[in-house]
Amino acid sequence: MPVEHALRMPAGSVPVAIMLCFALVVALLMIHMAFRWNSGRRPCKATGARLLLPPGSRGFPFIGESFQFFAGSASLELLPFLKRRLDRYGPIFRTNLLGEDLIVSLDQELNNLVFQQEEKLFQIWYPESLMRILGADCIIATLGSFHKHLRTLVLRLFGPENLRLVLLQDVQRTAQASLLSWLDQPSIEAKEATSSMIFSVTAKRLISYDSSNSDGKLWKQFDAFLRGLLAFPLYIPGTAFYKCMQGRKNVMRVLRELLEERKKAPRRESTDFIDLLIEDLKEEEHLMNERVALDLLFLLLFAGFETTSSGITAALRFLTDDPKALQELTEEHDNIRKRRADPDSEITWEEYKSMKFTSHVIHEALRLGNIAPVMFRKAKEDVHIKGYTIPKGSKVMVSPSSVHFDPTVYKDPNAFNPWRWKMESYQGRNHGTCPWTTVSRWVSHPTSPKSLMRGS
Repeated sequence: MPVEHALRMPAGSVPVAIMLCFALVVALLMIHMAFRWNSGRRPCKATGARLLLPPGSRGFPFIGESFQFFAGSASLELLPFLKRRLDRYGPIFRTNLLGEDLIVSLDQELNNLVFQQEEKLFQIWYPESLMRILGADCIIATLGSFHKHLRTLVLRLFGPENLRLVLLQDVQRTAQASLLSWLDQPSIEAKEATSSMIFSVTAKRLISYDSSNSDGKLWKQFDAFLRGLLAFPLYIPGTAFYKCMQGRKNVMRVLRELLEERKKAPRRESTDFIDLLIEDLKEEEHLMNERVALDLLFLLLFAGFETTSSGITAALRFLTDDPKALQELTEEHDNIRKRRADPDSEITWEEYKSMKFTSHVIHEALRLGNIAPVMFRKAKEDVHIKGYTIPKGSKVMVSPSSVHFDPTVYKDPNAFNPWRWKMESYQGRNHGTCPWTTVSRWVSHPTSPKSLMRGS
């Protein structure tokens, strides 16, 4: 048979052959792209050598492993997304969330390095979707002298001296009023009730907000915001993220109106955080503008009550399941009341500092509560650790809570054991890192014991 006859094909089969060839080329390109997408090595720009990145997967192009990460979990333990990858890759691995390549650290040594070398090897960074929620100009993304300026401003109201002289009594009065109001109800939802209580304290100090004389509108908007905070960032009406952004929009509108009203009003005798912001905005060489001021207000309102109420709710749950711990906690507070000339007098700073077992309960609740599941940073230089390279510019997602459940760090880590904090080997450990920034610590820590007190 002639060769040209053997190669001759029916006319109708030509398009089919072309389509098959095209499909094969596309398939090969996709396989190549997938291999490049998940490649664990990257050339060094300076030397051309191949840098060994941590193991892991970037998931699908563009969306990465976002769906797995945002899958809900009712557990207080390590996020299932992190736990599965810890078992598969080890404590340092790569992933991709919402189009951002991330190096995830569940490793105590790397976690310590990230926080100890902040502004040297690492700097603050947060994903764009989170910055949309908290505000593009919020304090968690500020660096250098401006961050120090904002921190100083916050400490004027929430520093140790104000905590000792003002906030302690404010928290006690609010806690007593809330506990009495709960007695009239057949049941309460603990998280919602404690959130409302702490919000009353922080909002009063920040914006002179009196929840007892309001319809709760501001709190309701924050509640809508919180329900979608950790939802998949899909901005479509009806989604949790959309409701979250609408809640933020409504809160910001209230704060903007309040700021405008206060700027026009005469000077007041009492001072709240809005007054401090207005003074700062009037300075000739001020570093802040109104947008930054409003973002800061929003962040402080959020951080001031959400982390605290989460810690209180976790403590209540653990104490409910541990009668022995509850009894010792109760006895500590009863003994404080017995030593007073007037059992119903206001709490003093010395009494607060004497609450050793209460402090142990708080530490243990924060450790187990997983209140700060992740934090974010960005590498300023190439970082070499444990055989891997974290290239300059890499985004790092740190999980402080992973250390809290590490059996090499804490014996029987899933057990609620506040007595472990009596041991010197545990004292001074970082048991409850704030999710967004350290400002919430200035507000939150002194409030927790008071919420656990029985009216003392």
